[in-house]
Amino acid sequence: MALPTLRALRRLASSLALCAALAAPAWADGGEGAAPAAKPRLFGSFEFIGGRLDALPQWTRVLDKIRDETRTYNDCEADIRRCPFPAVAAWRAKVRSVDGLPRHRQLIEINRFLNSWAYREDIENFGVTDFWASPLVFLRRSGDCEDYAIIKYVSLRALGFSPESLRIVVVMDTLRNIAHAVLAIYMDNDIFIMDSLFDAVLTHRNVTFYAPQYSVNETTRWAHIMPMTPSASIDSGASVP
Repeated sequence: MALPTLRALRRLASSLALCAALAAPAWADGGEGAAPAAKPRLFGSFEFIGGRLDALPQWTRVLDKIRDETRTYNDCEADIRRCPFPAVAAWRAKVRSVDGLPRHRQLIEINRFLNSWAYREDIENFGVTDFWASPLVFLRRSGDCEDYAIIKYVSLRALGFSPESLRIVVVMDTLRNIAHAVLAIYMDNDIFIMDSLFDAVLTHRNVTFYAPQYSVNETTRWAHIMPMTPSASIDSGASVP
């Protein structure tokens, strides 16, 4: 997925997202008698279960690759001498270092750490226009937006996040009019976004320039449709703590 002038776009996206966060309401009052929070709709979209995972061969291929790599991750974490190269050791050490921290802090630390890898387009990296890379490939060669989302997904699974709480989301970035990918985390009656464009981890309500196309985890895929009326808004819910 093309990402021109990345540094400038990161600054712009980060500024817009952080401004939205500062303007967000405080946590909703959860006192006695409060109605239970409705399940949030990702970026305000309507979603539908989209059928079999094998309709997304890039994702099923990388899932198989992750299963093959899992022993390497575990061996490296158990003994640094068994790490295939230093970046794998650094990644597993980072995951281990945040184990036990509050969940939201884990998201911030993992997001910031993995965003330090340089962005590389698939055509430069692999000679094709779209390639989804496994964590070991990303750590060796870096990658583009969906590759960041994939390794963040695997990192959070290692920290005990369930598949049901995680989704890789392919969106249309309405600021740049291009496809992009992020990781969505369903937590605390809200949805938090880990993005390669900025280190802050924000509620989806404050990232207003993405229209989701589809989302996926290791069990399910979903199609998303945005509301037709401009007055339709994203569900109310808790803001970033």
